This record gives sequence, structure tokens and C-alpha cells, in this order.
Amino acid sequence: MNLFGVHLIGADAATGHKLLLTLIFVLGIWAIGAFLRALLGWIGRSVDSPRFRFWSRQGVALLLTVALLLGLMSIWFDNPAHLSTVFGLVTAGVAFALQRVITAVAGYFVILRGKTFNVGDRIVMGGVRGDVIALSFMQTKIMEMGEPPPVQSAAPAVWVHSRQFTGRIVTVTNDKIFDEPVYNYTHHFPYIWDEIRLPVRYPDDRAKAEDILLTAAKAHALVPERLGQQQLEELEQRYSLKGVDVTPRVYWRLTDNWLEMTVRFLAPDHGVRGIKDAMSRDILAALDAAGIGIASATYEITAAPPLKLEPASPAHG
Repeated sequence: MNLFGVHLIGADAATGHKLLLTLIFVLGIWAIGAFLRALLGWIGRSVDSPRFRFWSRQGVALLLTVALLLGLMSIWFDNPAHLSTVFGLVTAGVAFALQRVITAVAGYFVILRGKTFNVGDRIVMGGVRGDVIALSFMQTKIMEMGEPPPVQSAAPAVWVHSRQFTGRIVTVTNDKIFDEPVYNYTHHFPYIWDEIRLPVRYPDDRAKAEDILLTAAKAHALVPERLGQQQLEELEQRYSLKGVDVTPRVYWRLTDNWLEMTVRFLAPDHGVRGIKDAMSRDILAALDAAGIGIASATYEITAAPPLKLEPASPAHG
């Protein structure tokens, strides 16, 4: 093939024909993808299901990728012998140069096949806590949330001291699922157990304090009546957990200074801070009405030795 009178090495009419076919094919795949995404967007407006939108997008992406690869190989490697030779060389080079990329893509298929998480799930992955907002072949995007007090020393540090969004979107490569465990707050059972600890002085009415904690938990947390028997049965059948008790309960622990009461309750995977805020307000109001104080690590001096003050002796002249 000549270009402005210059002969291009390795370029002939057949190569130009394949380049033209490649361009047309890629544009055709792009047009089909745009049409399918627009169609799914139209369907998604009538189907209020994040999981449907997630899986439909992943299915379209996989379908278009497979079609693109098969089409390009059919155009450029019409001879099977050439295809096997080139495929072997390319595989060896790619495996050496793009190890992390291949691992990330493999992680993508593991996430889909194992249903590790979906878009909208609240997870911890690669040290990042938050909600999954996007998943691609190589990366997962997470809307970061804050850290509750027990894990505020974890890295990276954040300034929000609760499970609420910080506003940062963090990108994590999919290969992290092979290096670290993935914690999912939502998968199959979108609820979590949480606790509120209350130090109570030993002379106070302990039975009344326990009743106050239980009343607040039953008023704002999830109880069997609100949760529904179907969710409990699904959890028991899926994970072989028998006798799952979601009724709020108070546990006592003796310490040197006070009685520590811990109310354990069930809450949704989202909105825990609002529930604990409402419970804390009810608990404080009820404690004040009952005359029960909250113990603290302060010291009270109940007796002191007598002090004798003597006037200073006059100075000698």
C-alpha cells in the first residue's frame, strides 16, 4: 500500500480492508451498546429495583465485550493456524505485563459468580467502608462512610464518627477480594445487630434501668413483629441458623466502678445512627425522671483529715 508515493511496510489492500471492517464493527458495537443501555434505562424507570439495573448493565457489558472480541478475532485472524500462534504469544506477554489487571478482571467474575455484593450493598472492601455505587471489569466504586468509635483507629482515618457518608467516592480494584475478606452488611439479610452501653451506679435501681433500655429498644429498633417471619425463615434456611433471636435484650457486666448494662438490638443496615439517637434521647429522659444517674470515672472525696492552721511566727529583727 502506497501513501503519498511512500510504500508502507506490512500494509496492503487486505490490511486496509480489515481496518475498515474493524472501524465499522467497533462503531456498530458502540451503537448497539448505546441502544441497549437506553432501553434498560427506559425499563428501569418502571422497575424500581437496584438489583435489576445492576445485573442488566453487567449482562450488557459482558455481552458486548464477548461480541467485540469474537468479531475482532474473526476479522484479523481468519486463519486458525495464525490465530493459535498469535494467541500464544499475546497470552504470554499479557500474563507477564498485566498480572494485576488480569487478577482484577478475574476478581470481577468472582464477584459476579459468587454474588459477593451488588450495587447498593453496604460493604467493607480493601479497608474502605461504604455503599457500592458502581462495578466495572477492574474497579469497584464505593461511597465512603464514617467509622463507629470501635474502629476509628483503622486506616485510612475519617472525620465522621458514625456509619454515615463522608462524601468521598473511593475506587478499589477488584483484585482486593483475593487478598482480604469482604464484609457485606446487606447480602441476603439487610440487618445488623448493634449495642448501646450504659454504666449504672450500683446503689441505683438496676431493674428500672434495664426496663428503660428495653423500652427504648422496642420503641425504635427492629422487633420480630416489624421484621417479619419470612425474613427470619429465609435466614435460617439459607445459612442453617436455628433459633435466631432478634428480640432486644439487656446484658449485665460487673466492673470495679459500676454495673455496665448493654442493650443489644437489631437495626437496618442503613439508618442505625438515627435509631441510636432516638433511643439515647428516650433513655436519658427516662433516667432523669427515675432519678438514676450515669456512672462516670470521677472520684468523690467522702472524708478528709482535719486541717490545723497556725499563724506564721513574727520575723526576727
